[in-house]
Amino acid sequence: MEAEILNKYVIIAGFEDTKVKDVEALLKEIQKKTGNRGHIQLLDAGLIAGSEHLYFAVLNALKAFQGGFNISRNLAVEVLLFASAQHQIDKAIKLLGIKACLSDVAVVVIADNRSEAAEILEEASRMLSGKRRDDVLEIDEGKAEAIKEAFEITDLEVEAASRGGSTAETLKNLVIERMALLPARR
Repeated sequence: MEAEILNKYVIIAGFEDTKVKDVEALLKEIQKKTGNRGHIQLLDAGLIAGSEHLYFAVLNALKAFQGGFNISRNLAVEVLLFASAQHQIDKAIKLLGIKACLSDVAVVVIADNRSEAAEILEEASRMLSGKRRDDVLEIDEGKAEAIKEAFEITDLEVEAASRGGSTAETLKNLVIERMALLPARR
């Protein structure tokens, strides 16, 4: 997914079969090679409720910075906070941060323009050494249960919010709702 959000260019991508040994070193190396021209966040794709989940995490993070109610001084970390619907950075990292053993990774790139965003994504792609596959971001049956557990969504809540739609669509909407309510709980 590519989008312009509040005068920033955003690319959201999924990768499978990635090989990450040291997450912090990887992020620093990507930033170094791209000249700090943008922001990148890597997340556990196994708990992402579709690309819209990350779109709204970016939107909320950018609005938090514009409104001065951001928790982190780093935009990429603020995206992680919103994506995880957490106030505390350590809890957000435990929930959605990538781990060395992780195979499927979600990548969020935020830059001033498309060419800078594409360059950062290209560098990340090389360093992740996985295959680009955006459908790892979408919800399947096994992933639905993991998302419900991670975001503390009950079956009753899913049933009440379904409005006749699919479970995947309902879960995505409930996760986005939790992110939207995050500033009210700060």
